[in-house]
Amino acid sequence: MRAAVFLDRDGTINEQMGYINHIDRFQMLPGAASAIRTLNDGKVPVVVVTNQSGLARGYFPLALLDAVHEKMKDALAREGAHVDGIYICPHHPEAKDKQYRLECTCRKPKTGLFEQAARELGIDLRKSYVVGDRWSDLKAAVSCRATPVLVLTGYGKGDFDYIGPHQKVQPVFVAQNLQDAVEWILDDMKGKTEE
Repeated sequence: MRAAVFLDRDGTINEQMGYINHIDRFQMLPGAASAIRTLNDGKVPVVVVTNQSGLARGYFPLALLDAVHEKMKDALAREGAHVDGIYICPHHPEAKDKQYRLECTCRKPKTGLFEQAARELGIDLRKSYVVGDRWSDLKAAVSCRATPVLVLTGYGKGDFDYIGPHQKVQPVFVAQNLQDAVEWILDDMKGKTEE
């Protein structure tokens, strides 16, 4: 069972644009692909876990979500990087589309997608890291007994200033961006193997 790095998508890998309701709105954050390549070079599995309630709300079709993920994979591949899995929660209790209208176990901060990825990819959640720009990412990490890392891209700065001070859950590390987070994670992993 190996450690992995779980990444939120919007605001962590790509620009936070609200709902990505057109392919042109998907823009990779500077340095995100090279950060993921650094994890790939270190043989650390990289798994994207993302809430996509825009699908449930009828803001975009599944075909667009698939196209966005293809665009992301292509952008990563051009820089010699890849992700090992993409897990999405399409649900919302107030979904316009009936098939997505439910109280699920996968919408972050719930842990269903992390548990699914762990089973399918042979990952030890307790040795893993969760990186995101929202407190829902950090809460999911703690519920999985993984290490929570906040990035200050996307919603990160606002969440850090205005939501974080009132939360019981706190990040173990606050990173300027994904590259900063990856450097800290690899150092932390190295320290744990040397113990």
